Amino acid sequence: MSTEKNTPRLADKYKKEVVPALMKKFSYKTVMQAPRLTKICLNRGVNGAVTDKKLIDIAVDELTNITGQKAVSTMSKKDISNFKLRKAMRSVQGLHFAV
Repeated sequence: MSTEKNTPRLADKYKKEVVPALMKKFSYKTVMQAPRLTKICLNRGVNGAVTDKKLIDIAVDELTNITGQKAVSTMSKKDISNFKLRKAMRSVQGLHFAV
């Protein structure tokens, strides 16, 4: 079994490029003074998902390709008549996950 830890690309870029730039700009003396990323959340609403359910699967695939993690589709919590939305319809609320 491999013991390597797979770090996200965004976290690597932040540590290697952004933190040194912040240290230079704000004249921080140590790395611990620079702000840290603890959680990154991406949300995406899917317009037209009420009429076409394939849009949800396409949006999940796109976010999976961008981030490397599978997105979670959520269910609507209540009825909204203006959007032709009924309670517990899949992914009309959006797609989300945390990095």
